[in-house]
Order: sequence, then C-alpha cells, then structure tokens
Amino acid sequence: MDSLPIIELRRIEANIIKPIYDEMVRSLGKEQAQEILGRAIIQNAMDHGASYAANENVEPDLTAFAALLPQWTQNDALEIDMIEQSESQLDFNVTRCRYSEMYREMGLGEIGHLLSCNRDGSFCDGYNPDIKLTRTQTKMSGASHCDFRYAYEPKGE
Repeated sequence: MDSLPIIELRRIEANIIKPIYDEMVRSLGKEQAQEILGRAIIQNAMDHGASYAANENVEPDLTAFAALLPQWTQNDALEIDMIEQSESQLDFNVTRCRYSEMYREMGLGEIGHLLSCNRDGSFCDGYNPDIKLTRTQTKMSGASHCDFRYAYEPKGE
C-alpha cells in the first residue's frame, strides 16, 4: 500500500473507519468516540513519522521533511502556495485541500480534522521532534486556507 497516493490510502482508511466510528458513537457517544479516534490517529501518525525517519538515508531534518511534500500533494491532493523554504523554516498555505473535500463527500466532515489535520504535527513528533508545526487555521474548519508553519529547532541550539 506504500505505493498508493496518500489521498487514496486515506480514502481506504476512511471507508474502514466510518462504520467503526458510527458504532462507537452509538455505543459510547460522540465525544468519547472522537476522543478515542483522535488518540488512535495521533499515535498512528507518530508511528508513521518514526518509520519514515528510520528508513531515510539522510538526517530527518526539515530539508528531508520538505522533500516528502510531493507525497502529500500527489494527484493534486493539495494546492499550496510556498512562502518560505530553508533549512530552518518551511512555510506554506494550502489553498485547496482535496482531503477535506473527500471527507465531506464521504459524510465524515465532522471528523475530518481527526482523520487528516491531527496527523500533521503528530507526524513531525515521530519523524523528528525538533520540527515544530504551528497552524492557526484549516480549510477543514472552514478557513480560506491552512497556514502551515514548520520550524526546525534542534535541541541545544
């Protein structure tokens, strides 16, 4: 499945998660179902980030992280406006997010942030905890764009 575009992988996952989430809501209530799902997705993203870092042939710094962007944008999944890209900063805005569009079309708009947006910073935690994401808005929450601001802050510097 690693050869699939990430957006297609997320579609497959969402199709599996949807009936499980629906049953969790019926059994546990919406709040607890979302809390459990959120924790599971965050842990999965951290594990995924750690796996990427372990398989890199280079130091998992911000430059290597930026080289991963085409995987998330593949198949026009994201349209981005790059603002700054350096060894210490990676800033861009997402102006179109097909992940958000896909989750809404699937009837999963209320948990799209759990299935997608929560992964972003958590992936970094697993990939390299010195990479920090600051984001104040997302298209998933109804904003005009997502503002991704990654900073590389190695410990001890």
